[in-house]
Parts: sequence; C-alpha cells; structure tokens
Amino acid sequence: MKKYVIDMKVVENVRLHPKYCLLKLTADCRLPEMIPGQFVQVRVDGSPQTFLRRPVSINFVDRQANMLWLFIQLVGEGTRRMAEYRAGDSMNIILPLGNGFSVPQISVSASLLLVGGGVGTAPMLYFGDILKSIGFKPEFLLGARSKDDIVQLAAFEKTGTTYLTTEDGSLGEKGFVTDHTILKKKNFDRIYTCGPKPMMFAVAGYAKTMGISCEVSLENMMACGIGACLCCVEKTVKGNVCVCTEGPVFNVNQLTWRI
Repeated sequence: MKKYVIDMKVVENVRLHPKYCLLKLTADCRLPEMIPGQFVQVRVDGSPQTFLRRPVSINFVDRQANMLWLFIQLVGEGTRRMAEYRAGDSMNIILPLGNGFSVPQISVSASLLLVGGGVGTAPMLYFGDILKSIGFKPEFLLGARSKDDIVQLAAFEKTGTTYLTTEDGSLGEKGFVTDHTILKKKNFDRIYTCGPKPMMFAVAGYAKTMGISCEVSLENMMACGIGACLCCVEKTVKGNVCVCTEGPVFNVNQLTWRI
C-alpha cells in the first residue's frame, strides 16, 4: 500500500482522561485508504528530545468529514507534546503504515469479538465500524483498571454490543477480560485483540483452547516505521520479522507464543 507524507491540521484535541487524549485531524487533500490496525508516524516538533517520529494507532477514519482520529496515551516527551496541540496546529504524518486486521471471508452472521485493553482499544473502534458497514455485528470486550480508564465507551456502544471488565469491579464485571462471563455463554467465530501483552497472551490462549482463529496487534517499540532500525523485531514461525512492516497485526499461529 502506498505511503503518504501529509501535513494535517488539528481540528480538535479532546482530553479523555489525565493519561489519554484524542486528536481529530484533517488535511487539504483527500485522506488515503487506511486499514484498521494500521498506524501512522507523527513528527513531533518543538522539542529537542523528539528526534524520532512517534507511532500511533489509527483510532477512527471519518470519511464524510475527511478526518483522522488518533488516540494518544501520554507516556513520554513526544506524546505529552502532542497532547498540547490545539485546533489549527499542524502535524506532519506518514501514513498508512503496517498491515492491519483481516476482514473475515465468512457469513456476516458470524460472531466476531474485538478485545481491547488500555490504549489497545484504539484500533478496535475503527475495525468495528468497518465490520458494521459491511453487515457484521461486531461485539467488543474492553478491559481497564477502573471505570475512569474506560474511554470512548459511547462510540463503542454505538458500533456494537459492548462488554466491560475492570480490575477493581467499578464498571462491568470485576477481573480481566478473559474472566468475563460472555466467554462462557457464547461461542465466537473470530477473535481480534490489542492491548498489553499479558492480556493478549491470555486472549490468544483462550482462542487456541476453543479452536477460534485469533489475530493480535502487537505494540512493540517502533522507531522508524519502515523496517530499518530493527527495534520492533518479533520472532515468528518463519524467523524474525519487523512488526512495523510485517505487522503490527498477526494471526497468532504465525507467532511463537507458548499459549
């Protein structure tokens, strides 16, 4: 897929949580096609500590408004600087990068479960929207530490049935995503997940036990986004690969995880 370098303008910066913000961006040109699960590389200006671009998952693409949403977790100088952007500010972005989730070539009546934890919920919103647009009825299972860490809930509920878990039990069921009773009550045909690696291990393990095809979106550190720096190498059944070019989405059978 062709890559573009685009200067985009901030339309809105929404603070969702002390640690999360949502940047809504637009461009003078028509936005290129983007696949759920792909990511962008953002040039962060105005700080001597942000020489390298920052990788950010594509949270949503609003075609009608020609708008790209980026869900930002504030973890370092680069993301903190991005959280300070205001309407009208410019951002230089390379997009789209990597390989995304695969739309299943099965009946739209199939049961699809999209599991996200923390900032890993970001790509699930766009993927769910795409699935819904072609006739599927996606279901979401979102996990967080507490109710305050569950963000964009209204958008998820608008897109599909949404189940919640929190570690402290303050919203949804208490525990981790793999503890949710929906996994005992319903059989799913496909599972897709993104979030902390221990969570993805657990989800992938459940999928393997149940014989369900499962795709995972890895969050390895990616510095260049084009497979040059080798920061994001992951071991697969075919050898080591760069997550930024071969992923970030993989069928779990491609990985050497012991689950």
